Amino acid sequence: MTISRRQFCAALAAAGISATALSAAEEKREALRVIAYNVYVCKGWPDDRPLAKTASKSGQMTRRTAMELALYEPDVINFSESPSEEMAKEIAGYLGMNHVRFPSGGNWPGTLLSRYEIVDAVNCPLGYPRPKELFTRHWGKGTIKLPSGDLIVHSAHLMPGPDPAVRLKEVKAMLTSMKEDLDAGRSMLLIGDLNHGPDCEEYKMWIDAGWVDTFAKVGEGDGLTIKADTPQYRIDFVMATGPIAKTITESRPLFEGAFRVNTADSNSFALSDHLPQLATFGEMK
Repeated sequence: MTISRRQFCAALAAAGISATALSAAEEKREALRVIAYNVYVCKGWPDDRPLAKTASKSGQMTRRTAMELALYEPDVINFSESPSEEMAKEIAGYLGMNHVRFPSGGNWPGTLLSRYEIVDAVNCPLGYPRPKELFTRHWGKGTIKLPSGDLIVHSAHLMPGPDPAVRLKEVKAMLTSMKEDLDAGRSMLLIGDLNHGPDCEEYKMWIDAGWVDTFAKVGEGDGLTIKADTPQYRIDFVMATGPIAKTITESRPLFEGAFRVNTADSNSFALSDHLPQLATFGEMK
């Protein structure tokens, strides 16, 4: 099911956002707002709670997800553990965004959404067939046409678990694929659930290659992104390199609204077990 812009604006108004304010914000914005979000297949978390089950079965989760994300006026969104193609398309429609799907080597596809045109997209851009054990979650590369020029976005969800062996191979393969763009100094983002913390060898590899962790640059506190009731780990990232990395103004996990579980309420559920990671970039000169 799809809704018209009028219906969506009415829904936004119910959430406290006027259509006029939304349009004005769109017109005056020069910043780029990016969100990395593992959406847990858009089934809510904990997904065994009665209200989460009702929201999921009734088809409410796409509208709920879109409305909550719309509060932050995002320009680019990455979904890890994306829902079905139909649901992802519906969310993109509510948000007025283009989208591209990155199939998974297993059952965890990704989706890149943008209010700007996505002019090119490649799934698992290794330049050779994907090794069976690598990128079983997802990795894709998209090029987004911004007013200031092309922006390359790597959408990624790396192997989970305490053993980093596969993740280290994934990071090495990705950096090899990215080398030409890194060497050329192109503006790029790496966004997604990387399934490692900032104290791991995988993280050091990103930083040594020239990637800037937006939260480490401008964030406050610990920046924990999982789980949505009592966060303990920071594994969701927005990283940047090239000219855009010099314009970071904000980076924080969204431990608020429908993205978090109210631990004092046994009926409460969040949209996912992860928190979204928001980063804002200023205008590139």
